[in-house]
Amino acid sequence: MELVSSSRSVLPRCGGGGVAGIAAAPFRTASASSRRKGTSGFVCALGCDGEGKKSVAEGTVRRRAALALLLASPAMSVAFSAHGKTKSRNPYDERRLLQQNKKIQEANRAPDDFPNFIREGFEVKVVTSDNYITRDSGLLYEDIKVGTGNSPKDGQQVIFHYVGYNESGRRIDSTYIQGSPAKIRLGNKTLVPGFEEGIRDMKPGGKRRIIIPPELGPPVGPSTFFSAKQFEVFDIELLAVQDCQRRTIAFYSDVVCS
Repeated sequence: MELVSSSRSVLPRCGGGGVAGIAAAPFRTASASSRRKGTSGFVCALGCDGEGKKSVAEGTVRRRAALALLLASPAMSVAFSAHGKTKSRNPYDERRLLQQNKKIQEANRAPDDFPNFIREGFEVKVVTSDNYITRDSGLLYEDIKVGTGNSPKDGQQVIFHYVGYNESGRRIDSTYIQGSPAKIRLGNKTLVPGFEEGIRDMKPGGKRRIIIPPELGPPVGPSTFFSAKQFEVFDIELLAVQDCQRRTIAFYSDVVCS
């Protein structure tokens, strides 16, 4: 009401009794008082020549007052400022994410030269040194030490040590801790596809670090060790390659590798 009365004071007044029929409730008391005093007390926005024009003028004043209150509201100013800050921020600052990954890897006691994985939505950027080689399948590897001899073939048994890490550098498995190396025959699909691809062209005595993308990684589900699609890192040491032969004794048959 204070904003409306303030607007009335700056608008022209008009005399006469032709405007006594205005139906706006907030102005009835003022108009009756003005008639008793013999003065004109009604707002005239467009020349005081009809009830319709005066109603339009009153509606205009009220809308302007409501708009002024809305724009002056603290809630609106806070919302506008917060919206501006959100648009100017970059949630995928690569440098900031690299520093954050380094701190997590240090807490997990990852190797010093461990690769970094920067996630931006559904995409993952792998940050490694220039020593890594990327194959067409998406597998990345670095030869730490090249062995000697022949690489394993399908049907042969490989004896190797390995240490497995997740993206944050946390160790998930290790044959060194278990106290004995792993023994697997190649070609029977018992290894993770990326792991078998990475060890297939190694030579005995060699050491290699491989980075397995999700497409070549282990299956994901409640019955497996892995609960999400992510990159896996393995440090592999190939100890030996053995030939295997099937042995049959009476009704018993097995495979012997030596």
